[in-house]
Amino acid sequence: MLETLLQSSYFSLFLIIALGFMLGRVKIMGLSLDVSAVIFIALLFGHLGVVIPKELGNIGLVLFIFTIGIQAGPGFFQSFRSKGKTLIILTSILVGSASLIAVIAKYILDIDTPSVVGLISGALTSTPGLAVAIDTTNSPAASIAYGIAYPFGVIGVILFIKLLPKMMRIDIQKEAQLVEEQRRDMHPKLSTASFRVSNANVFGKSLAQLNVRSMTGAVVSRVKSGNKTIIPVASTVLLEGDLIKAVGNEQSLEQLAILMGERVDIDLPLGTTQELQSLLLTNKEIINNTLGFLNLQGTFGCTVTRVRRSGIDLSPEPNLVLKFGDKLMVAGERESVKQLGHFIGNDEKRLSDTDFFPIAAGIVLGILFGKLSLSFSDSFSFSFGLTGGILMVALILSAIGKTGPIVWTMSGAGNQLLRQLGLLLFLAEVGTSAGVNLVSTFQESGLALFGVGIAVTLLPMVIATLVGHFIFKINILDLIGTLAGGMTSTPGLAAADSMSDSSAPSVAYATVYPIAMVILILFIQLIANVVY
Repeated sequence: MLETLLQSSYFSLFLIIALGFMLGRVKIMGLSLDVSAVIFIALLFGHLGVVIPKELGNIGLVLFIFTIGIQAGPGFFQSFRSKGKTLIILTSILVGSASLIAVIAKYILDIDTPSVVGLISGALTSTPGLAVAIDTTNSPAASIAYGIAYPFGVIGVILFIKLLPKMMRIDIQKEAQLVEEQRRDMHPKLSTASFRVSNANVFGKSLAQLNVRSMTGAVVSRVKSGNKTIIPVASTVLLEGDLIKAVGNEQSLEQLAILMGERVDIDLPLGTTQELQSLLLTNKEIINNTLGFLNLQGTFGCTVTRVRRSGIDLSPEPNLVLKFGDKLMVAGERESVKQLGHFIGNDEKRLSDTDFFPIAAGIVLGILFGKLSLSFSDSFSFSFGLTGGILMVALILSAIGKTGPIVWTMSGAGNQLLRQLGLLLFLAEVGTSAGVNLVSTFQESGLALFGVGIAVTLLPMVIATLVGHFIFKINILDLIGTLAGGMTSTPGLAAADSMSDSSAPSVAYATVYPIAMVILILFIQLIANVVY
């Protein structure tokens, strides 16, 4: 009965996932495999003859990589500008040392060149690398060596990434909090303060004439003149003794105190017809426009005091580009705030909905992009392949944010669900595929190639870790993401992604993965054509 059920790929798939989750929750010395445990169960099932269709694995891979790209896109280009040089150097060290170790092993153990490039591809779990190795050498030895090195290439990266924080005695959760604090520090905390107009130089002048916003960086949210509190506009004139309330970081509020005269400890409550409300931007028509272009104060008489995005309060600069899901803190007359809410959407349900058209269209574009081939000479050509093509397109689309009526973003919950589903399908298929020939290829080809494969997987990560930690001083989250991306290991990313709530590993992975793939292909072609 059980044997019959195991022949059903769907039954086996969900059994592998269920058992994987059970194993992933087991903790030994505080360490657990989490979702990456699925691949270990899959390896066992593959050895027992269970087959998960390749198409399911490809669907899973496509969903996982696309959602990673969509999530990492906004931070990818910022990370590339700020850390790109360091991460590229680490990636070059990873791929270069892996290639060097394999070439040294060739001469020590007398391994043929096709097997060497196959070992490099397998140890770095690179299917595009294998394709180039086979195409360049025209030898089945590349595929056999790939099959020997691949299982440990998958397992070794997962284990190394999982164990690294323990070996380095680093609390990864505290590190994630530190990274989050550093991210927040890039945007100074906003607060409110009240001021009395006592500087004779501003008496009788309007906010526009004083150019308060650009002079100080603060936003005046209300003005009390006499007994009347109003929501100010550009033409609002300040008189001696007026009280104003403003929002800004500490530096901008200090500048405003210098301009206005004095800072006072007085609260300015809103009038009975006024309100302060948080409005959700869900109108796709106005995404990617700046606050200055929308001119919400001039059109609706409402003042935007801050914009909250991904848990961070942003100062409402005129050149701030608005994104889907931004929360605008708005002060104004009750009816005006209501009209503004209709204009920007303010629809919680629309935020949680998942539009599948951008997902499907983005994946199609990624697949097509991955098939494009760039020829540099008669002997060398390059294409991003399935994974690289989808990742690059997702990163670009996510950074663009919107094209016409199409919004290239997803809700956090929708992204997480599709990413997890894709990852489980991928791990189950790749594990069973690797498990089928795990024992036979090992027995047929002996220990030598398997040992070299282990060395090519582990030693470059050790070298890159030492350089990254002790020389470049990069944090553990960027380091594990770089290791996964530099080793072109999607299962490694899964392991890194499950270790904290931070997106830093995914951003680092997305930053270095395309670079690693290009460098790896170059090294494989160089070795295949030059090393004899």
